[in-house]
Amino acid sequence: MVLELLPVRRGGAAENMALDFLLLQRHRRPQVPRFRHYGWHGPAFTFGYAQKIAFVRSLLPPGDRSDLCRRPTGGGLVDHRDDWTYSLVIPRGHPLEDLRATQSYREVHECLAAALRRQEVPAVIQQSCEPPAEGATCGASGVCFQRAELYDVVHERSGEKIAGGAQKRNKHGLLFQGSLWRPAVGTTIDWEKFHDDFAAQLAAALQVTAEVTPWPDLNEDEVSGLTEQYSSPEWIEAR
Repeated sequence: MVLELLPVRRGGAAENMALDFLLLQRHRRPQVPRFRHYGWHGPAFTFGYAQKIAFVRSLLPPGDRSDLCRRPTGGGLVDHRDDWTYSLVIPRGHPLEDLRATQSYREVHECLAAALRRQEVPAVIQQSCEPPAEGATCGASGVCFQRAELYDVVHERSGEKIAGGAQKRNKHGLLFQGSLWRPAVGTTIDWEKFHDDFAAQLAAALQVTAEVTPWPDLNEDEVSGLTEQYSSPEWIEAR
């Protein structure tokens, strides 16, 4: 078995969210997880599926014109202007997909912290405070990097939150969307090496082999249609 490592792509907020969702919905290889790191065309924020748009807008910088999109996963408001973003798709029936949300959250973040430690970043897992329930906001503020929740990745010395994530489960499996806040790392690291180390840690945890894989043959009309839906006021302002 393998962990598919997909090519790095950049996109707008709606496109990135649409692709993550379709990578789960249209996965044709049972038991084969897939991983991708991606970037952004410009400044962007995403926010959790259950968050109310008025609350989200109150958290944004005054006059901010960044790209904004509601995620298909839960969690809080995430600033993507200086983050390292990734997603992990675990198909239905895989052992990781069968875990409780808190445990799958911990498994992924243990891998991320281990990859950071390989570059001498003292990253550890937050071991106290209430767990982020699936679909809930990140902390009392609803802002993901304002405080660490249970099993987030934090800097061992400063206590600053380095990485968080959000999950969605449906009949196809598990979508995990994660973000690492680069300034919280506290030092210069080799991000390409981090990518490879993180993928290797995930593969080891999943007991598979990491394998560079071409971009899947998604239906372009479906990608365009879902991107348009995620760009619409009906989606962004639904709550």
